[in-house]
Amino acid sequence: MNTDESIRFATKYLEDLLSFFGINVAVYSTIEDDVIQLSIPSTSMNSLLIGKNANNLKALQHVVTMTLIARNAEVKRVNIDIADYKRQRADKIEQQAERWIQEVRRTGQEKILNLNAADRRTVHKFSEDYSDIETFSTGEGKERVLHIKKKED
Repeated sequence: MNTDESIRFATKYLEDLLSFFGINVAVYSTIEDDVIQLSIPSTSMNSLLIGKNANNLKALQHVVTMTLIARNAEVKRVNIDIADYKRQRADKIEQQAERWIQEVRRTGQEKILNLNAADRRTVHKFSEDYSDIETFSTGEGKERVLHIKKKED
């Protein structure tokens, strides 16, 4: 299954999965950095689809990803967003990252944060604009943490 077929399949598969739960919406799809981006518009079922700690959203994403892998798709990574939930969360994390960076600049003390993978990625990307700050992650699995510190001269 080539890239275009992978995108079409993932989009249709997610639409069919949602319709099984009585949610009939058009899913919008794009591809960015070899990741299929699927966007579900806002519905009255947002809270159910997202779930506590976004667990239902993660499960939907996992099901679509595993189905692509099983079908030997060229593009296997999928990111699903519901009613811009992830974008809004990333915006909040960026605002918090700005405060963390300013704190590190002010105190000179390294900051170590326990964040999920998506939030760590957001902070890494956000901090690229700061020439005097570096970020990196250490640890494995659930023990993985993000470090923010001043670059050494």
